[in-house]
Amino acid sequence: MERLLHYVWKHKILPLKPLTTQEGQTVEVIDPGLHNHDQGPDFFNAKIRLGATVWAGNVEVHLRSSDWFRHGHDSDPAYNSVVLHVVGEIDTEVTTQEGKTLPQVRLDVPDDICRRYEELCRTEDYPRCHRIIPSIPQIKVHQWMDALLVERLKERSEQVAARAERTGGDWERATFVTLSRSFGFGLNGDAFERWAMRIPLSAAGKHRDNLFQVEALFLGTAGLIDEVEGLRSAQEALMLRQEYDFLRHKFGLDDAMERSDWRFLRTRPGNFPSVRIMQIAELYHSGRAQMSRLLEAKDTEDLHKCLAVKGMTAASRRLLIINTVVPLLFSYGRHTSNEDICQRAIRLLETLPAENNYILRQWQACGLKVATAADSQALIQLKRQYCDRIDCLRCRFGYEYLSRSSQASTLS
Repeated sequence: MERLLHYVWKHKILPLKPLTTQEGQTVEVIDPGLHNHDQGPDFFNAKIRLGATVWAGNVEVHLRSSDWFRHGHDSDPAYNSVVLHVVGEIDTEVTTQEGKTLPQVRLDVPDDICRRYEELCRTEDYPRCHRIIPSIPQIKVHQWMDALLVERLKERSEQVAARAERTGGDWERATFVTLSRSFGFGLNGDAFERWAMRIPLSAAGKHRDNLFQVEALFLGTAGLIDEVEGLRSAQEALMLRQEYDFLRHKFGLDDAMERSDWRFLRTRPGNFPSVRIMQIAELYHSGRAQMSRLLEAKDTEDLHKCLAVKGMTAASRRLLIINTVVPLLFSYGRHTSNEDICQRAIRLLETLPAENNYILRQWQACGLKVATAADSQALIQLKRQYCDRIDCLRCRFGYEYLSRSSQASTLS
């Protein structure tokens, strides 16, 4: 209910009758303020008319007045700037750390809003708001999709930036780790990232011109040398073991992973970790997947050429562009404050066809157009960060669902 109070206050879904404080002063909400999701008052820089006086300051929202004391706001100087306490139930007076008694207003959540919110929370349908999707104006759909795409790109770019920070600002190594994680294609993503962080690239670089040695080093470090017998002749497999033993002693490598770290069950042979690692070895050997080379790529066709290796389908290469190249470019563009690189990352998604999975098919069944990878990435973000968390109160589609109320008036 407190989240609903936040929602009603934020969107000014106020009752038709005038609002008044506990003391009987009329309350006019000129500006509800900026919603704060961090520490401190719930809404910053609100503008409220209390009686004949206009107040500018912060607003705190609680289910009950006594929550003010339960949360310790009465002893926190950060709450001295609060000018109005908005509550669902007034059960006590409240004071700030400076001793000021705050005006309080009781705000009712309209019954229709409560009913619609309960519908969203209870239903097992996906998407929960599917009934209103066809009636949402396209401009609102596009605006929300654009915001979701940027939100997802920022989220994924921060993951890349964290890898670069862990590697001492080495963006080439961060590229290698990000690419390797993508080769896990979800199922083995975590294992591939752990493996890539263990690879001694300084050692591998001394043998980069020899593909066989790179394969031996990569497979051995992954603990998957024994897996190649099903892919190559017994003699080649033996030679790979011998080569890895030589490199392991040469560079003092004792941090190999175990086969049990990898998932083979329900995985097609073409997606076996050992196969994917040999593909990474080929890309590393050729130098086509280096950060510098990806930055030079002109378009998706050029990127397909960069990522082309034996056994890699066009569909898999598209996923690598979406999950590796685009986050890398966006992250590097933010790191260097180069907006052109960020925009190039977005354009890549806009020129690629949408991914095809059950999440997107369900949205399409609701009447939502999913044409490009930009659309599909936005909807994946919507499902994972909003729908799965039942966070409809932060979703613009959820707002459309909740705001279609006959018992509340939305004031703007």
